[in-house]
Parts: sequence; structure tokens; C-alpha cells
Amino acid sequence: MAVERKSSRGYGWAGAMPAKQGLYDPANERDACGVGFIINIKGVPSHSILRDSEDLLCNMTHRGATGADERDGDGAGVMSAMPHKFMAKAFGELGCKLPPAGQYATGNLFLHPDESTRQASIATVEQIAGALGLRIAAWRPVPTNSEILGPIGRSREPVVMQPLVVALEEQLAEQDFQRRLFILRKRAMHETGPDSWFYVCSLAARNIVYKGLLTPAQVPEYFSDLRDSDFETHFALVHSRFSTNTFPSWERAQPFNWCAHNGEINTLRGNKNWMRSREGLLQSAAFGSALQSAFPIIDEHSSDSGAFDNVLELLVVSGAMTMPEAVMVMVPEAWQNNPQMPAEKRAFYEWASCIMEPWDGPALFTFSDGRYCGASLDRNGLRPCRYYVTDDDRMICASEVGTVKVDPKTVLQKGRLMPGRMLLVDTHAGTIVDDEELKLQYSRQRPFQQWIDRQQIKLEHLQVSEKPIVVDSTPVSRDRRLRAFGYSAEQLNLIIGPMVQNGKEPLGSMGNDTVLACLDPAPRLPYEYFRELFAQVTNPPIDPIREKIVMTLACHVGPEGNLLEVSEQQVHRLSLESPVLTDGELAAICSMSDKHAGWATHTIDITFDLAEGIDGYAPALDRVCQEAERAIGDGAKVLVLSDRAAGPQRVAVSALLAAGAAHHHLVAAKLRAKVALIVETGEARETHHFCVLVGYGVDAVCPYMVYEAIAKLHRENVLSGQTVMELIAQFRHAVDDGFRKVMSKMGISTLQSYKGAQIFEALGVADEVIAKCFVGTASRVAGTTLAGFAADALARHDAAYANGSADSEPAAAINDEGEYNWRKGGAKHVNTPSAVANMQDAVRRENQAAWAAYTAEAEASVRDCTLRGLLEISGDGAQAVPLEEVEPWTSIVKRFCTGAMSYGSISKEAHTALAVAMNRLGGKSNSGEGGEDPERSEVQADGSCARSAIKQVASGRFG
Repeated sequence: MAVERKSSRGYGWAGAMPAKQGLYDPANERDACGVGFIINIKGVPSHSILRDSEDLLCNMTHRGATGADERDGDGAGVMSAMPHKFMAKAFGELGCKLPPAGQYATGNLFLHPDESTRQASIATVEQIAGALGLRIAAWRPVPTNSEILGPIGRSREPVVMQPLVVALEEQLAEQDFQRRLFILRKRAMHETGPDSWFYVCSLAARNIVYKGLLTPAQVPEYFSDLRDSDFETHFALVHSRFSTNTFPSWERAQPFNWCAHNGEINTLRGNKNWMRSREGLLQSAAFGSALQSAFPIIDEHSSDSGAFDNVLELLVVSGAMTMPEAVMVMVPEAWQNNPQMPAEKRAFYEWASCIMEPWDGPALFTFSDGRYCGASLDRNGLRPCRYYVTDDDRMICASEVGTVKVDPKTVLQKGRLMPGRMLLVDTHAGTIVDDEELKLQYSRQRPFQQWIDRQQIKLEHLQVSEKPIVVDSTPVSRDRRLRAFGYSAEQLNLIIGPMVQNGKEPLGSMGNDTVLACLDPAPRLPYEYFRELFAQVTNPPIDPIREKIVMTLACHVGPEGNLLEVSEQQVHRLSLESPVLTDGELAAICSMSDKHAGWATHTIDITFDLAEGIDGYAPALDRVCQEAERAIGDGAKVLVLSDRAAGPQRVAVSALLAAGAAHHHLVAAKLRAKVALIVETGEARETHHFCVLVGYGVDAVCPYMVYEAIAKLHRENVLSGQTVMELIAQFRHAVDDGFRKVMSKMGISTLQSYKGAQIFEALGVADEVIAKCFVGTASRVAGTTLAGFAADALARHDAAYANGSADSEPAAAINDEGEYNWRKGGAKHVNTPSAVANMQDAVRRENQAAWAAYTAEAEASVRDCTLRGLLEISGDGAQAVPLEEVEPWTSIVKRFCTGAMSYGSISKEAHTALAVAMNRLGGKSNSGEGGEDPERSEVQADGSCARSAIKQVASGRFG
């Protein structure tokens, strides 16, 4: 039967995923899955291990997913040790005699069904292999069963082949052989490209991966190799994929080369950007110049799990670390706030934090290199992992219990993997390695604490001197610079005031009905175009108060070392406990070269001349980027982007746009890892502002205008009872707690991981701005261009400095813009006092005129403030439907459900009213987290009942 092959161009391998279009962006895809492994602890191979792994995989079918046709799975696979006995038989049928185990390599390669394309890929592989001192002795077609596939799987089903790779040299060391295989795979995938359908599932001497766009049950049915009794292995690691809002494809199935993953890496964009930056620093005596041909290390089309696998493989294959050590570096346990942790282990993790940020998010990783097989859990323990050890030297580990039938009498040990812990089997030693023993072993291999004591730079080492903040005599309400940076009286009174007085952000109701920044005719700061994302798969968010022990804002900034070595120089970085700096701390950093030779600082002015007008904005951004690159070339270790020069004749470029542009420019140039990037700005004053700056790569922020405003408010007795520096400390404490709150919603525990992770979407920002300043950020609705942001900056400047003069009439008082509280003539809101009054009048008196006034005003407000208000239903060409064919409203409302809103998100009165209304209509209301009061189940005298049809029972993490 002929199979239709899709020819339309898409994204990634074989064009299997749709290209970015409309509201869809493949970069936003995530998956949640089931993982597990079975291993003989003594390393004894058998076919029963593989057979039992089939049960393990199939019993996690519910953790995977299928398409509309149940034959289409999201992806499943198995990794095993190299089955030497089977391979000897299989290649023997082709007339090849295998060398001893470990002296040859093979793996499953996906190739194009078209013969000419496939032969071109094969020729490329053979040519690269020859250049590396390797030879492809044979190509074995892997027998597959296409008949079991669904239409999606068949549409891009590859030809699967196994190359037999041997070394031209005799007695080539195993590690050298492994490195050449790594370069072969990387170069082959780079040079053939995804359009050729070429993909290497694995290519190694010790293990092999069988996977595809399959359901768990299809894996052994599709690959008949797995049913051969000669296929013997001492371990089998399986994975069942569940794509979350994604288009599954063959190559995204797991396991990958070294690992399989359940969860989501929420810091992925940052991890990818930082890794790209580090490529400019990577050096390896083992790889030599060949390492450059492996770049980029992370495949741009890979999933979050695939990106993790790419970096893990590099660390291990380079010889820089063993597999357990590399996992410890990439997924460290919570160590900063744990006083019970041994000093040596704390020192190891502090060294690790100097060379790489954690790959953070809810994650269970299973991994193997043939010798080691294990699992590691994220520091929060947000993914389940259970294991059994039986008396026949087997360990069974999986996302849940019951995946393999085990006689309880044979169980020697069982348990669950704890947060931040590692479960590891060393088959060479034939033992289960204790987590604490393992980590102490690596921690004691080198004098990490001595390195830290000798090399690490802390702020207190720089002799920070906090001088009194000097302010002019202008009242805070008429401060021209506050107006130039867009401050409002509301921000001073409702946001900054409570942060300073109470040391925490003020409480507010959920939601914001103010006009979107992209629809507001008034000038708005770029920060207001960004919306914080929340975790798609995390269950549930971290509690930043009760689970503070797993969170930290401490970061190391400044030049990084070579990732592919372990050396003392790697910890020679500046340690910051908070990303919010005082004026004195920034001054100390700018002069740190006096005490630490080589730590030169370069300040870049991010303002432009008023006379240049709108046309001066974009060139100013270009100048900032070019000056940053030149400064690094001249030896600068710290870059400070400063808008202090803003004044009557100088207009400030937004610190966010300047920092984003500089960060991404340096990432593309592979220079970002060579320098610290600090922003000194008058813009930042709300927690959201700081979060966006750090989220786009800024290491630290000095918000000098906030400090000056606090000093003036103190002088005017608006803020009293404490010194100015004490008030500033309160403000910084509030921002720090705000960071933890924002990070927790994404399941991110460390600021180091949050930095540069771009956990935002832009609403109404033009593609030209995204491409220059916020690369990789989703902006589904185009909008404000660089010229638009320039016009806003000039409008704010004009409001502050009439005719560009500081000596003209005193500036008008800072506006009360009505952003938080409705003000006549202020910012537009969806809900207005007159609309609410008309609605109440219509309901209380059944006043039709009031209802008409309410609906007209509500529609106008929605149209002015929201994107949905701009949509119009087109009736052109539509035909009327006879009323008798329309389902009656009484039936439709029975399918209505309220959202899962709990007390706190809405009032008790509103919550109860919704429940009563749904019960009267025949619909369903939701209690929200924590259930509801039993008294709501009682039927009232009028027959109404406030009992919710849907109950939610939350975990203890909600309290």
C-alpha cells in the first residue's frame, strides 16, 4: 500500500512540526512523560531484563498520549546496553565479523525514504567518519513493522539503519573512540540538516536506543530486534512521552543518547543562551580543534529534554566529568540554605554554581552510559519516582509503583527518590551507590573550599561605603527626572511607599482591567508590554514562603571559566546575594580593579541627544551593542549600562531595550559569558521591572531614582521613623521577596536559573523589537516598533523638560494616572464607576434604560482596553439558521462551569452567588482549592443551594 509522504515544509526534523504561524510557536513546546529502568545490579545481561522493561513501558501507557487514531503515539522508546551477542548475529548475516565488545559502535539512524537523499546522507557520514579515522564497515537495515503505525506516524516514517563503525587504528582507547563518535554524530547532523530526515538516535559502543513516534505497546512490535532472545542487556531504560500542546515527531521521542526526562525545564531559553555563550570559552585538550565542529552543542530544533541531553553528553564525553558528577552539576540539590549539609558538599555545589546555572523546573532524569544507570530528582521533588530492589540483584525504578509484577517476598528494599537526591547503580562495582557517599566522594576529590576562599570575590571584600544620597531641593512631586522616567503619584504612594515602610509588596486584587500598553495612546514603559508566564506542567507552584529553603537569589557574576575542565580559576567570580544593588555597592564594583587586578569596569551611556529625535533611538541601541563588544575586547570584566546622563538635552533609551539588545548581541557573538552586565537606571521601581531586566540577562540592577525618591520622601516626612538607608533596605527586601514570588509561579528555585530565561511573553511588540532585544520571546500580536518606543521616551522627556530646558517654569506635579484606582481623565479601565452604577440600577430596579447604558459603556470599555474588544464577528455571506434548529438555552446552560476560583481570588459573596446561580441553571460551579464549608450543602428556604458540584481537594503544599 502506498503511503502518502507530506511534502509541505515545516519546522525541525523532516519538517514534522508546523512552522511558526499565527498564535503557534514551536519554541513553546513542552512534554510530560513516564520514565523508568530495570537493571541487573551486577551487570549480568539477559533477555528477561528487556522483556520486563516492555511491561514497565506498557504499564505507563497512561503517561503517554495518542492521537485521534489510537495507532498514533506521542513517542516511546527504550535504551539498553549494546547487545553484543545479537549484533554479532545480525551483522554476521551481512558477512561482517564483529570486533570484541567496546571496539565497535552502532546505533539507530533515521534516514529519508527517498533513495537518492538517503544515499547522500550515507555518503556524508562515511566521508566524515574517514576524516576522523573511523570506518563504516557495514550498513544494516533495521527490520520494522510499518503496518502498526497510524497515519501521522506513517506520514514521516523514516528508514532506520545501523552503521557498523570501527576505528582505523588498532587499540584505540575507548574514551578517544567515544569522542570521535561524538564528533561524527554532531558533524553529520549539522551537515545533512533536518530537511534530509537524518537523525542519530544514538551512536555508541556501550549502549543503543530504539525509539520512534510510537505508543509504548508498539515499540517491541515495530522493532522486531527487541523480541529476539539473543538481544541481551543488563539494563533497559524506557520512556513514554506525553506532549503538552505540541506536535510530536519521530526524533523527539525518548530516550535520547544518554538520558530520558519526565517534567519540564522551565529555564530552557536561558540554559540555551548561556550554553551558546560558553561556546566561546570551551577548550578541550582531548578534542583539540575538532571541538569547534561540534558547535552548536545544543540542537536548535531539540526539545528541553534533548537540550539537556546535549550538554550532559558534552560534559561526559569530553572527560571533564563522570556521568554522576555531570548530573550533580546540572541538577544540584538545594544547598544554599541547608546548614546540615557537609561543608565539602556545599563547597562542591558552590563551585558548580560558578560554572553553570541549574537546569531548573520539575524534573525526573533517568540516565545511563552503560556503566552507570540512575535517576536524579529536582530540588523540589515535583516529580514522582519509586524503586524496588529484589533478591535476584535487580532494581526497578519508575515514575510510579506497579509497573512490573514483583513477588513481595523477593523485595529487599523499596522507597521513593527524595528531592535533590540521586539513585545510582554502578554495574562495574556491582553496587547501589549511596547518594550521600557518592556526593561526598566527588566533593572530596578536590579542595573546592580552598579554591573558594582564595578566589571568590564578595561585596564585603570590596569595602562598600554607603554615602548619604545627595538630592536636589526640588520637591518629589515636581522632580523632572521622575517625570522623564514615567513615575506616577500612584506608584510612589501605592507601590513604593508600602514596599519601603513594610518591606513587602502591597496586596492587591487579582487581575488588571487597565488598558493594555499596546492600546494606550499615553506613553508606556516597555516593561508593561510583558506578561509573566506560569509553568504549564508544574504541579503545583512552589510556596516562596514555606519552601524558601529551596530558593536562593545568590548569583556569581563576571567572567566564567572553561566548562570542560575543573580548575581553581573557575570560582574567580563576583558573588552577589541579591540582584538589587545600592549606589555604594555599584561604586565599589566599578572600582574593584583597585583590589582585584584585571577586573576592569566599563560604563556605557544609554542616552542619546534630544536633537536626534525619534531617529536617534535605534542607532543608540546599536552603539550600546558595539561599545559592549569593544569593551570586552579591551579587557572589561564588568559592563554598566547607565542612564544617569539623562537630562534636558539627553533622552534615556529604555534600560530594558538596551540591556536586552546588549545581552543578545553578546550571546550571538559568544561573548556574554566573559562579562558581568549591570544596569544603573532610573526606570526600575516595581518588582516586575526588576524581574524583566533579570529575565533578559541582566546580572544586577541599581535603581538610583527610587533611592533618590525615597530620600526626598524622607526629607518631606512622608516616610519617617527610620533612616534613609534603612528604608532602602526595606525596599530591597520587598523586591527580593517579589523575585521569589515570581520565580515560584514558574517552578524555578534559583535566580541564577531565572536570569536570562525569558519567562515572559510580549503583548503588542513588533517583530523588529523582538529580533533585536528579546530574541526567542513569543509576541503573537505585533505592535509597537522601535520608533514607537522612541516616541514614548520623547513624550515623557517633553513632559519633564519643556523645550529641553531645566530652567523653564517649574514642572507640573507628577500625575496621578489612575492606573490602580480609576480617575476621571486618567488611564482607561474596563470597569468604570458609571458602568457599575448603571448595572446595579438595572438589576435592582429592572431598569432597561440603565441596562442599555451599562452594556454600551461596557462594550466601549472592552473595545478601548482589550484585544478581544477589537474583534468583530463577520456575518458576510452567513445564512440564518431556523430557530427550531437551535438548541434551547435551557440545555446550553447545563454545560456551563465556573472556573476553579477559591476564597481570596474572589469574595465569599461572589463565590456563593456563582454556586447558587449554577445550581439554578443546572450547570456546575467549582469549589476551588481546599473544598468548601459544609453549610453550603444545606438547601435554603427559597430552594436555593450554594453547594458546588465540583470539589477540589488540594495537596498540603497549598496549606
